[in-house]
Amino acid sequence: MSQTCHTFLFGQDGRRIAELAGGSWDFRHGHVIRRHSHVEDQLLFASEGVMTVETDEGIWVVPPMRAVWVPAETAHRVLMSGRVSMRTLYLSPGLCRSLPRRCLVINICPLLRELILHACKFARLQTRIAAERHVIGLILDQLKLVESIPIQLPQPRDARARKLADMLRLNPSEQRPLEALSAECGASKRTMQRLFAEESGMSFSRWRQRARLVHAMQSLAAGQSVTNAALEAGYSTTSAFISMFRNQLGTTPTRYLAADR
Repeated sequence: MSQTCHTFLFGQDGRRIAELAGGSWDFRHGHVIRRHSHVEDQLLFASEGVMTVETDEGIWVVPPMRAVWVPAETAHRVLMSGRVSMRTLYLSPGLCRSLPRRCLVINICPLLRELILHACKFARLQTRIAAERHVIGLILDQLKLVESIPIQLPQPRDARARKLADMLRLNPSEQRPLEALSAECGASKRTMQRLFAEESGMSFSRWRQRARLVHAMQSLAAGQSVTNAALEAGYSTTSAFISMFRNQLGTTPTRYLAADR
């Protein structure tokens, strides 16, 4: 169950009082923002640390210098790995037409980063004020150019597949073959393969690899070494983990998570 949070852009009478608002918060490791939703579209930006955003549709990991787009009315909760500096933009629904009505993680270029930090200095920004209208316009122009990155872990809907997904998220180093895991969850190996392909949009082996990547990124942000993060995620060697990480994200774990430095 989720709650609808206080609106930032609408008055008590339901009339819009601004088009964009910013917010700045710092969180300790392990902090959780409980499941909630907003009437506004939301851009959650991590200038430091790693955030994990969970919805009914899946899980999105937000490393430093990246952001997650959360459309209005999307129930979500946020988990912090490491010390997190979160900067958030709230946008009037329909203001940004370049991003989809689903969550996704995006790269943030230096210019957009500065625009986000600048907007967060204001309580609200209104298009009727010329200087603020220009800032809003620049942000929207930059959002048209962003690239999405594959740090999403889709959640299957079937109860058997969801049970297996939860098991592997809690224990990504699990080494038993799919046949044994499927039987424990009440399905055959073939049925489980079909469910993951149909409901997560990826094969079971690819989903499992993505789950390990998500877990490792959270561990690294919490201060663990690359070796420990690799072992916890189920990799027998650090080199195998680094190779997977580079194949998925184009760089090594240390360089990727040091982007904010």
